[in-house]
Amino acid sequence: MRIIDRYILLSIIRIFISAILVFTFLYILIDVATHLDDFMANKVPTATIINYYLSFFPVMFVQTSPIACLLSVLFTYSGLNNNNEIIALRASGFNFIKITRPAIFFGLMATALVFLVNERFAPQAAMLAQEIKKTKIEVNVKERGNKPPPIKYLFFYGVDNKLFFIDEFDPADKTLSGLTVIGQDEKQRMTEKITAFKGVWTGHNWKLSNCQLARYNPLDPTLTSDVQFFKEKTFELNESPDDLLKQRMSVSSMNIRQLKEYIHRFKASGAIAAINSLRVDLHQKIAYPFACIVIIFVGLPFALITGRRKGLTFASVGIALAIGFLFYVVNAVGLALGKGNVLPPAVAAWFAPVLFVAAGFYLVRKLF
Repeated sequence: MRIIDRYILLSIIRIFISAILVFTFLYILIDVATHLDDFMANKVPTATIINYYLSFFPVMFVQTSPIACLLSVLFTYSGLNNNNEIIALRASGFNFIKITRPAIFFGLMATALVFLVNERFAPQAAMLAQEIKKTKIEVNVKERGNKPPPIKYLFFYGVDNKLFFIDEFDPADKTLSGLTVIGQDEKQRMTEKITAFKGVWTGHNWKLSNCQLARYNPLDPTLTSDVQFFKEKTFELNESPDDLLKQRMSVSSMNIRQLKEYIHRFKASGAIAAINSLRVDLHQKIAYPFACIVIIFVGLPFALITGRRKGLTFASVGIALAIGFLFYVVNAVGLALGKGNVLPPAVAAWFAPVLFVAAGFYLVRKLF
């Protein structure tokens, strides 16, 4: 590696580490202010609070790395620009590729690091942080009088070898909607299927509305031996609202392999909306780390614009930062369209990266 490449790369790494630390500090500061009442009401020990935020660090690292990459590259090249070093490099015969090679290399390494952390450390960290928050920090919602938000897309194994799929569960009202229950025999063959538009917990069992009960031949699940329709019927499903809360599993607590197995296990359930949402999350886990290199590639043309006034460079940095935040917005819109079944899961997850890579190539061709 040439001296100039090492010089640029070391500057990028130093600023990247500083940006991650600043973002982490700001996140902790805001989160502490938000949960200060919980900490004081439960008299949470300082050691528990420290352990909570340390366990959450891998998740914060993954979430903030793309914008930290963008900032580190922009400030490094803006500094070179302000000192007329970019002009000197161009005068020496360096083209866009040679000048930005350290940044591209750093972006690829950051992408690999984010992918590794997101796969190996973030799922376990998310589970540990949620457990600490639930058992040692949060005040009981009944005591506080707050209404917990509904939970969307809940799937799990229940007792008696049953698979549960719920589009939405409201723990406050103890109601659910979009219920699908798959009964299986000891060899995991489908024996019955219960679907219901809505369910209400009566205190002992579930009262389902607009429901259907279908029984299947285990040797040939395509054959139904009996199908019954009910406008309203009470079922003993052996799963109380508290059981539903205990059984839920967050996508953030699974890596790619676990999520693939989870989807494969439930893909024959018929819960189309839930499975489609999981597939979007799966592709997002693969696509998200590439945000590091993508927004670097889009921001670099602006950071390399030269002019007589330093203000031009700072204006370019501001424009590039706006593009970085725009990436998050476009990505969120793409995921929402995917989960709304407007776009295929793979297209939804890769929509923002592909769009911004195309924008980056356009800017490079136009400005250089």
